[in-house]
Amino acid sequence: MTGPEHPADRRGAETGRADENGSGRIEFAAHPTADDSGALVTTETLQPSRLKNTLAGSVDWSLAARTGAALVPSGPRTSRYSAEQAVLELSAASRRAEGPVREVSRLLDGSAVPEARVVDRRGWITAAAESMAQLTGTGVAAGDKGKFIGKPAGVQAGAMLAFLSTAILGQYDPFSGPDGTLLLVAPNIMAVERALGVQPSDFRLWVCLHEVTHRVQFSSAPWLAEYMQRNVEVLGAAGDEPIADMLGRLVEAVRDRRRGIEDPAGGMVGLLRATQAEPQRAALDRLLMLGTLLEGHADHVMDAVGPAVVPSVTRIRSAFDQRRKRPGNPLQRLLRALLGMDAKVAQYVRGKAFVDEVVGTVGMDHFNTIWTDAETLPRTDEIGEPQRWVDRVLG
Repeated sequence: MTGPEHPADRRGAETGRADENGSGRIEFAAHPTADDSGALVTTETLQPSRLKNTLAGSVDWSLAARTGAALVPSGPRTSRYSAEQAVLELSAASRRAEGPVREVSRLLDGSAVPEARVVDRRGWITAAAESMAQLTGTGVAAGDKGKFIGKPAGVQAGAMLAFLSTAILGQYDPFSGPDGTLLLVAPNIMAVERALGVQPSDFRLWVCLHEVTHRVQFSSAPWLAEYMQRNVEVLGAAGDEPIADMLGRLVEAVRDRRRGIEDPAGGMVGLLRATQAEPQRAALDRLLMLGTLLEGHADHVMDAVGPAVVPSVTRIRSAFDQRRKRPGNPLQRLLRALLGMDAKVAQYVRGKAFVDEVVGTVGMDHFNTIWTDAETLPRTDEIGEPQRWVDRVLG
C-alpha cells in the first residue's frame, strides 16, 4: 500500500506489513484496527478548543498532509522480507527498551509505555499533520479569509513535512491519545543504519531507547504536556498585532546579527522569534529550552545503558555524531539552514552535555529534581553552565 498509514489502535501496537509500490522500493504500511477512528485523539486536559484560533487559521493541515505525501521521496530499496523483519524487530525493540530506560533514568512512575507504531514516511507526515491540527485547533479558520490564508500555508507546511520525513528516525507525540504515541519511521532507520555500517539490531534498539525515554519523561512529569501547550497558546495569542510592529522587530534582529549579537535560535525559528513581541519570544525560548533538556536527557540515557544492552553503543554514537557533522549536498544544506535544523542539533548537543555534567556531579536521583515543576527546569543561562542550575535548584 503506497498511501499513508491509519493511526494505531490506542490499546497496543499495530501490526506492520511492507508492500512494494511498483518502483522496486518497499513502502511500510499498517493494518487498520476494527475500531480505528482514523484520527488522533487528544486527552481531556489538552483540549484544542483552549487554543487561540490564530495558529489554527494559518495552516490547512489536511492540505499539508496531502502535499507532503505527494512530495515525499521513496525510502531505501529493500526486499519485502527485510522490510517486514524491520517492522517486527522495531516493534519488539520498543517493548524491550522500557526496562533499561527506567533502570538508567530512575523514573519509576508505574505507567506502562505504549507499544510503537512503525510507519513509513507518509505515515509520519499524516501523524505529524494530524497532531499539529489537534494541538492548534481546527485546520482552517472559519470563513473565506481563513481558507485563503490556510491553503498556501498548508502547501508550504506540506513541503516542509516532506523534507523532515526523510530525516526523522522516531518521535514521541504526547498530544495524541491518552498515553501519547510512539512513532518509529522504519525506512529512515534502515537508511541510517546502512549509511553508518552498524549492526541493525543494535541501532534499532538504540533508537527505541531514545524515544521510550521521551515517553517516560512525560509519564513521570504529567505537567510537562500542559506546560508545553500553555506556551503554544501564548505563541498563538499574537493574532492581530500590526504587521509594522513585527517587521520593525525583524529589521532590528538583522541589525543585531550584523553587530555580532547571537540569536539563540536559527533558520525559520530564528526569523519567527525575531518578529515576535516579548511574551511570544519568551514562550518560544521556554519551548526551546525544554526541547534542549528533553533531547539531551534522551541522548544521555540511550548512551548510558551501556554495552550490556547495546553491545556496539560506543561505535554507534561515534558514527552517528560523525554523520551529523558531515555536510550534505548544497540543497540539503540550504534546507537545513532554512529550517534551523543545524541550530537544533547544536542545542541537543548542549542538552546532553548539561545532563552528563549534572548527573556526573550530583547523581541521577538528584538530577531528577528537574522534573518537579516549571521552576526546576533549566534556564537559558544554565544550559551552558550546569553548576548554576545545581546551585539554584539543589542549593
